[in-house]
Amino acid sequence: MIGFGAGEPDFPTPDYVVDAAAAACREPKYHRYTPAGGLPELKTAIAAKTLRDSGYEVEAAQVLVTNGGKQAIYEAFAAILDPGDEVIVPAPYWTTYPESIRLAGGVPVEVVADETTGYRVSVEQLEAARTEHTKVLLFVSPSNPTGAVYSREQIEEVGRWAAEHGLWVLTDEIYEHLVYGDAEFHSLPVVVPELRDKCIVVNGVAKTYAMTGWRVGWVIGPKDVIKAATNLQSHATSNVSNVAQVAALTAVSGDLDAVATMREAFDRRRRTIVRMLNEIDGVECPEPEGAFYAYPSVKGLLGREIRGKRPRTSVELAELILEEAEVAVVPGEAFGTPGYLRLSYALGDEDLVEGVSRLQKLLGEASA
Repeated sequence: MIGFGAGEPDFPTPDYVVDAAAAACREPKYHRYTPAGGLPELKTAIAAKTLRDSGYEVEAAQVLVTNGGKQAIYEAFAAILDPGDEVIVPAPYWTTYPESIRLAGGVPVEVVADETTGYRVSVEQLEAARTEHTKVLLFVSPSNPTGAVYSREQIEEVGRWAAEHGLWVLTDEIYEHLVYGDAEFHSLPVVVPELRDKCIVVNGVAKTYAMTGWRVGWVIGPKDVIKAATNLQSHATSNVSNVAQVAALTAVSGDLDAVATMREAFDRRRRTIVRMLNEIDGVECPEPEGAFYAYPSVKGLLGREIRGKRPRTSVELAELILEEAEVAVVPGEAFGTPGYLRLSYALGDEDLVEGVSRLQKLLGEASA
C-alpha cells in the first residue's frame, strides 16, 4: 500500500537537534516543572526567529509555547471567543480549525474557494459572509490542504478589510518556509501592521524542522491574550516537555539548511505529482505553491464506472482507490469540499511515481 495521507515531512529531525534533546535528558533541571508558558530562553528565541524569518517584531512576553499547533489553535480561539461568536473559515480547510472553534464556543462560517481561483477566497466573499456576530477571520497561507499561497497584494487587501471591520485575525504560519517557484511567504501583521493588536500568529517546529512528533508549537499575540491562554494551559497541561522544548530551542536558534534540503525535494515531487495527476482524464489539479499537498478536483470522475462501481462522492472514490489500487488518499469531505482528493507529496520519489501511476491505470479505466 502506498499512502499519500501523511501531513508530515518524510525526513528525520536534524541530528544536532536530536543531540541537544539527548543532552537535555541528562540535565536535572529539565527533570522538573518549568513555567507553564514555556522556557524563557525558548520564548526569547522564538521572538528572535520570528523577526529573522518574517520581519515581525514581538517580545518574549507575547509568546506562549504549546503542545504542538493544535493546542496553540484551540487556546488562541478559547482566549478570544465568546459563545456564539462567528469565525470566518476559508475552505478547503485543515480539519482541526472548525473543531477548535466549536470547542471554544464559536461558530465556524465557511467561505468556499475552488480550483478556478487557486483556492483563494476574495474580499467580496469574505464580506458576504460577515455578520454582526463575526469576530474572527482565520487566514492560512500557505494552505493545508491546497498548497495555496496568497500574494502580498492579496494579503494586504484581506488584512485591510479585517482591520476596517474591527475583526480579530488568527493566522497559521506553520508552512512559512515551504513555498515554491515565484511564490513568496508574507506575514499578515507585517503587511498590515495596524492589525497587530488584534492578530494572533500560530506556528511551530513541526514542518520546518521535520519535528511533528516532538509536539512543540506556539502562539504569538497581544499580551493580554497570551496571558489568558497561558492561564488556560497551566490548568490543562502545564509546561510542554522540557526535552522537546530544548530541541525546539536548538532548532529555531540554528540555520535553515534542513528546510532548504526538504524544500528542494518537495519542489521536485510537486512538479511530478501535478504533471501526472493532470494526465488523468477527469482530474484537474492546480499547481500548489506551498506546503506539500496537491488538491485535485475529481468531480469529472464521479458517477463514472470504474471496475464495476460508480463512485458518487469523493469518499466513495477514495475507498475504491484504496481497494483496487492499494493507494491511500484523503477525500475532500474531510476539508469541507466534496469532490476533491488531498495527496501529500511528502513521500519518496519512487513511491510517489508508483502511487500516481496506479491512479493513472485505475482511473484511466473510467467510462460513462
